[in-house]
Amino acid sequence: MSLLNLASSTAVTLLRGGAGMSVGTLGKRPEKRLQLYEFEACPFCRKAREALSILDLEADVRPCPKGGQLYRPEVLRRGGKAQFPWLIDPNTGVEMYESDDIVRYLFDTYGDGKVHWTLAVAPLATLTAVLSSLPRPGIGGFVREARAPEEPLWLWSFEASPFCRIVREVLCTLEIPYVLRNVAKGSPSREAFVARSGKMQVPYLVDPNTGAEMFESAAIVAYLEETYRAPASAKAAAGSRA
Repeated sequence: MSLLNLASSTAVTLLRGGAGMSVGTLGKRPEKRLQLYEFEACPFCRKAREALSILDLEADVRPCPKGGQLYRPEVLRRGGKAQFPWLIDPNTGVEMYESDDIVRYLFDTYGDGKVHWTLAVAPLATLTAVLSSLPRPGIGGFVREARAPEEPLWLWSFEASPFCRIVREVLCTLEIPYVLRNVAKGSPSREAFVARSGKMQVPYLVDPNTGAEMFESAAIVAYLEETYRAPASAKAAAGSRA
């Protein structure tokens, strides 16, 4: 991994004041995982992911990069417009757009009703979320041709980690669905994670399709590219058939 790549990812974290680095006050826990349709480069989606991290919530993430055809049409069909983020809570039947509404809903439903200070002033949170996209313009925002896995992958992560961000960007651009398991600082989920993985380090990826399990963002990115990225020869063949 290049130093520039890591530095720009770290800049995103700094511009958002470390939002999503630590767990806040937790409320009741959902029985079923939430579902989030989003794309990594979207500043509004970033706020929703920060709330999930602060509240230690798991989510089935359905990546919707620009040009994507796997999950974007589903959002359009269910909600009537291709707008992100789009949250589905199967525990309550709620389906909603608008990052500020999603943040408020999550803290009301799964927190103590008080929005974390990093997200509490909505206009400021939006402004800094937009500014934090500038160091990595467009990265994690546009689809690249890939082979879809049969089962979603599993990713242990937390929003503010610059290493985790780099992995999530690749998952997004390849439209690879994954289960997001947040383990921010102070997370009660960390104990179970360490028992499974052997140490407290993220990102940690598990691919049930191949049995692969690994740490290290550079290794994970290389694995995803090698395993799921469509080769140039396949693209050329598809083009000739068209």
